[in-house]
Amino acid sequence: MAASSSSMSSSFSSLFSRSSVSHRTLLPNDSASRIYAPNSVKCGMPEPIKYGNGKPIIPIVNEPTLTKFLESARLEKSVNRDSSRLKLFSGTANPALSQEIAWYMGLELGKINIKRFADGEVYVQLGESVRGCDVFLLQPTCPPVNENFMELQIVIDACRRASAKNITAVIPYFGYARADRKTQGRESIAAKLVANLITIAGADRVLACDIHSGQSIGYFDIPVDHVYCEPVILDYLASKTICSDDLVVVSPDVGGVARARAFAKKLSDAPLAIVDKRRHGHNVAEVMNLIGDVKGKVAVMVDDMIDTAGTISKGAALLHQEGAREVYACSTHAVFSPPAIERLSNGLFQEVIVTNTIPVAEKNYFPQLTVLSVANLLGETIWRVHDDCSLSLEPLSL
Repeated sequence: MAASSSSMSSSFSSLFSRSSVSHRTLLPNDSASRIYAPNSVKCGMPEPIKYGNGKPIIPIVNEPTLTKFLESARLEKSVNRDSSRLKLFSGTANPALSQEIAWYMGLELGKINIKRFADGEVYVQLGESVRGCDVFLLQPTCPPVNENFMELQIVIDACRRASAKNITAVIPYFGYARADRKTQGRESIAAKLVANLITIAGADRVLACDIHSGQSIGYFDIPVDHVYCEPVILDYLASKTICSDDLVVVSPDVGGVARARAFAKKLSDAPLAIVDKRRHGHNVAEVMNLIGDVKGKVAVMVDDMIDTAGTISKGAALLHQEGAREVYACSTHAVFSPPAIERLSNGLFQEVIVTNTIPVAEKNYFPQLTVLSVANLLGETIWRVHDDCSLSLEPLSL
């Protein structure tokens, strides 16, 4: 992530410039009885999305226009937005995000029949021809990880057997990325195994968001486009009325220093603090001390994911002990494994800012939660991949 630290500095010369993210109210025909995160950014839709069990879901999205960091990056002369050979298909893991991406791109999701037999086996049948097409499959491998991953494999296989020209697996959240190395003897490296399985299934390219460890990209023998979602969060933070002199960006552990440093540089080059911790087991963390000064400051904690929230909540408690005025938590992937909600909603955080790479269940909403959409970012990326255009043009840093 540090590699992207210089590519967008011109786009964030001022933290307090006007943000393109705005809060919108629901349309009159939207049900007032639905439960949402109070700070969620919603789109006005005439009809709710229905899927699977028929439960109505209204996705949480940004304005239907490009956000600030994308507006000046639109390609007008070099891009021919021809969708005749582009097909989008969604798995069952995050249909709301898939629909948002399709709306941004001005396309319809492809017809696909996905069902499960009584014994749990997955059945997939494409409802339209993909022969000679550039196919993008939208499926995060979020919980239940194994179910969603196996479904992705079978959808890839179905497209390959239907003679698709190119198959791109769009994986907003890449599961198993934390199992990227051996820390003890006789351990597996599941990230490498997952990369092999995706390749063998027939994918020609992978598009993923904020992979936990950059080295996991090297496990693939096919091209990988790694998309950083921090511009979406930075664009939202730009709308906050916080004095830049009061900001400090905090890494919740030593391993996230590069990520936090890149984030701090784009937040008016804010100072950096580091929480030192000692991990005694998986999903168990113990905070030891703080490196840096946060007294009287607004602390912005940055991480790629929030799982059980043990690391980030203990870090927030330490920041308050050290005199921080307010603490914000920013993360791309809202895994929210129990007891994350209890830890995040106990008053330690002024706001918890995440994206919708993983769908947030209504039961997991709490007053401090804000969900931002990455649909525009992924939609623009898919267009550029389809049109064989660079993903690293200013100010879009991918």
